[in-house]
Amino acid sequence: MPEIVHDCPRCGVPHTTFDVKGAHLLSSLPSWQEVHELFSVCRACAKSSTLVVQTKEPRGYSLMQVHGGIGKTPGVLNHIVRVIGLVSTKDRVTTVPPDYLPASIDAAFREGAACHSIGCINAAAAMFRLCVDLATTPLLPTPEEGGPNHRTARELGLRLPWLFENAKLPEDLHDLSVCIKDDGNDGVHRGSLSSAEAEDLLDFTTELLRRLYTEKERIRLARERKDARTKQ
Repeated sequence: MPEIVHDCPRCGVPHTTFDVKGAHLLSSLPSWQEVHELFSVCRACAKSSTLVVQTKEPRGYSLMQVHGGIGKTPGVLNHIVRVIGLVSTKDRVTTVPPDYLPASIDAAFREGAACHSIGCINAAAAMFRLCVDLATTPLLPTPEEGGPNHRTARELGLRLPWLFENAKLPEDLHDLSVCIKDDGNDGVHRGSLSSAEAEDLLDFTTELLRRLYTEKERIRLARERKDARTKQ
């Protein structure tokens, strides 16, 4: 039976041995790299956990194929895979970020969605507010170009009204922006958000990001396809 050594998330014993009772291929790249979920039982507490692992190198992948897959590969698996995660309540996330986001905003949105899915709504509010902060900062012109003063540019609660007043953001999102300004500050400073308020934050953040990134990129790609067809 395969074994793997890792810290047990159930009993806290570090570097304990797990017996791997089952394996599921989660994803496979065109080359040798694979991601698996391993249903494993800790020898210290006899409780199960599902570990997420990734193959380290082609040699390990080849060894797995010889034995008929990772679930049948004998011995300790740590020399051919690394543990990269653990299946837990955070994986209940059903909200995905809009398409074509910059990496930093995509990561913040995913973290906020994960927090929201497990009921950490104040933490979620902070991450959604960060998404809006990152997305709206580049919209500001410099003071020499007619932009706001330093304080307005720095503080999201002042920046959003300025952007709407100067037609830098879609006007139909103006009413929704109040929730990200006020509730976002509540979540960060007082930890007082309700679930409904967190949903408002999620809705505004999602719609704003779609307008700023998803729709623009889809239009750009459509134009590229049109130009390509014209040249044919």
